[in-house]
Amino acid sequence: MPIRVLIVDDHPSFRSLARRLLVDEGFDVVGEAGDGRGALQAAGELRPDLVLLDVQLPDVDGFGVAAALAGQPSPPEVVLVSSRSRADYGQRVGSSGTRGFIAKAELSGALLRQLLTGGRTAS
Repeated sequence: MPIRVLIVDDHPSFRSLARRLLVDEGFDVVGEAGDGRGALQAAGELRPDLVLLDVQLPDVDGFGVAAALAGQPSPPEVVLVSSRSRADYGQRVGSSGTRGFIAKAELSGALLRQLLTGGRTAS
């Protein structure tokens, strides 16, 4: 059964690119959101297995969204993405309770699967 993914990013072009890439690699993209509030609403309605979550959103940052998602019953796995490097966020990524971090330029289905099966990756 394919992994059900919600893509959250404020740039429609990245959401489109990520959707194509993930669908081509066997994921089931069940929805998209452009901000933190939309992410929380969509996650509640769609119940994805995984939320691919941009750190920099226009309303609530990805760390706040990840914390809110973690408080839901049966929370989805969360992987943070950013055009910036993991080092730019210091210890926040490691203490965020997410499965890990992927730089947008390095996003791949293989890297997502690696994170989901237990390998924490910083790129």
